[in-house]
Amino acid sequence: MLDFYTALSIGLIGSLHCIGMCGPIAIALPLGNKDYADRAFGGLIYNLGRTITYGVMGIAFGLLGKGIHMAGFQQWASIVLGAIMVISVFFPILFRGRFSPQNLYSGYSGALVGHLRKLFGHHSKRNLLVIGLLNGLLPCGLVYVAIAGALNTGDALKGALFMMVFGIGTIPIMLSISIVGNVIGQNLKNKLAKVVPIFIVALGIIFILRGLSLGIPYISPKSKMLSPEKEIKVKGSCCSPGNTKDM
Repeated sequence: MLDFYTALSIGLIGSLHCIGMCGPIAIALPLGNKDYADRAFGGLIYNLGRTITYGVMGIAFGLLGKGIHMAGFQQWASIVLGAIMVISVFFPILFRGRFSPQNLYSGYSGALVGHLRKLFGHHSKRNLLVIGLLNGLLPCGLVYVAIAGALNTGDALKGALFMMVFGIGTIPIMLSISIVGNVIGQNLKNKLAKVVPIFIVALGIIFILRGLSLGIPYISPKSKMLSPEKEIKVKGSCCSPGNTKDM
C-alpha cells in the first residue's frame, strides 16, 4: 500500500512539473467549443490514454524488477535507482550549457511530436485517446522517476498499478489546464517548478535508504530477502535426513 501512496504523491506533486512540459499539449487539445462538461469528458479520455500507456510500461518494468528480485539484486537496484534520481537533478546544474540529456532522444521526440500534430487538427474522442496514448511515450524525467518505482515493486501487476496510480495523480492539474487553459502565471510556474527537484531528491534518498536496509521503520526496514542460492540451501537443510526427527 505504501508503494501506491508513493506513486500518487509522485503524480500529484510531480504534475507541477507537467505544467511547463506537457501543459502546452493539454491546452492545445482538440476539445471542441462545447460546454465545460463535454470538454471535461474529452480531457478525461486524453488522460485515460496517458494512464493506459503508463500501465503498459509498468507491466514491462515490473517484470524486469521481478527478474532483478529473483536474481537477488533488489537492494542494489533500489540504491542505484535512488542514486540516479539524485544525480538526474544535479546533472543539468553541473553541466548546464555543455550537455543536455534531451539531445540523446531529440530525433525520437521529434518524430513523436510530428504524429501528435497530425491528430490535433481533428476533434474526436478517438483522436483524444490516441493523443493520450502517444503523449505517454514522450520522454519525461517525471515518468522515469515513476518507472523506477514500478521497477522496485518487482511484480508485473504491482508495476502496472503503480504507474496507473501515478497517471491518476497527474490528472487533476492536467485536466484543469485542458479545460480552463493557461491560467497560471509564469512567476507561479517558476515557484512550483522548484518544488519538483526537491521532491525527486527526497524520493531518491528514500530509495537509497530502503536498499541499505538500516532497520528504520517504513523508510529503511531490515530486508528479509534471501538470495535464490541461500534460499535453496535453507530449504535443503530443513528437509535433509540429518534434521528429521523420528516419529
